[in-house]
Amino acid sequence: MTLEQQLIERLQALSPSHLNVINESHGHGGYFPGKESHFKVVMVSPIFEGLRLVQRHQKVYAAVGDLMGAGKIHALAIHAYVDSEWQGEAPASPECAHAPKTS
Repeated sequence: MTLEQQLIERLQALSPSHLNVINESHGHGGYFPGKESHFKVVMVSPIFEGLRLVQRHQKVYAAVGDLMGAGKIHALAIHAYVDSEWQGEAPASPECAHAPKTS
């Protein structure tokens, strides 16, 4: 099972009404086809109700646990919302300073 699939599976424990996991590894240094190191998670869940942003992130990190670390997920951008905050779109990710050059 890929890291992306494992990440999706683990995040299901947070009862998302919306979940989008995006592998952004291709935009980072050292990329090669099939690399899984940088992900963006956009999630809407009632579990986040009443929680501050850092507490929401802590819930996500607790769910993904050992998928983070050396040889696994290097970076995880988290956009965690409750239904009343969700506008249907998360902010774009910034470009990596070490992104592969396309020219």
